[in-house]
Amino acid sequence: MKNPLKTIVEILTGGAVGLASGLLGGGGGMLCVPLLEKVLKEDVKVSHATTVLVILPICVASAIVYWSSGNYDFADNLPVILGVLVGGTVGSFMLKNLRGKTVAVVFALLMIIAGARMAL
Repeated sequence: MKNPLKTIVEILTGGAVGLASGLLGGGGGMLCVPLLEKVLKEDVKVSHATTVLVILPICVASAIVYWSSGNYDFADNLPVILGVLVGGTVGSFMLKNLRGKTVAVVFALLMIIAGARMAL
């Protein structure tokens, strides 16, 4: 039987990721990966793969909410949507062939660059 405390931590972690994703879109993945690795002690590659899996339905749900409230136009953003689908597919195939350390370094660099750009 699974430890009930671990289940509570998993639910709280999922809630934090869902909240961040609802507010920030796919940016919740920037929170999901470190939470999975540091709090839930998941492997680097498992954390990234899980993030992709959980962010998809969150993004779809958020897009439906934005669209239904008149804040999003799918037609205007179709090229971006197609680019993300292609890039995400290619990245997923690349993930399985990269070492965990490489993935962690690339992710850390992207977080630093994104944080610096936002701060400036």
